[in-house]
Amino acid sequence: MASTKEYLDFVLEQLSELDEVSFRTMMGEYILYYRGRVFGGIYDNRFLVKPVPAAVTLMPDASMESPYEGAKEMILVDNIENKDFLRNLLETMYEELPASKKKR
Repeated sequence: MASTKEYLDFVLEQLSELDEVSFRTMMGEYILYYRGRVFGGIYDNRFLVKPVPAAVTLMPDASMESPYEGAKEMILVDNIENKDFLRNLLETMYEELPASKKKR
């Protein structure tokens, strides 16, 4: 099942206190970027983030879910209504996210 544009819009609104949040559509799902670095995505209308140490620390009881068959598990963000939490999550995760690879 592909994610809906409405759910993407909802997540982007929840992240609106942050500058430089962007997305890219990929096979009916959405890859999310913060300041040019991939931090997560929307898969089957679920907001998932990379399991970097900062995210695990901030969400120790969150469930790990696979975005799609064969993919590495990611953290399901269930506190999506709290904009302050999401801002803090992304700001804390940022330094632990790998830099984007340059295209040739």
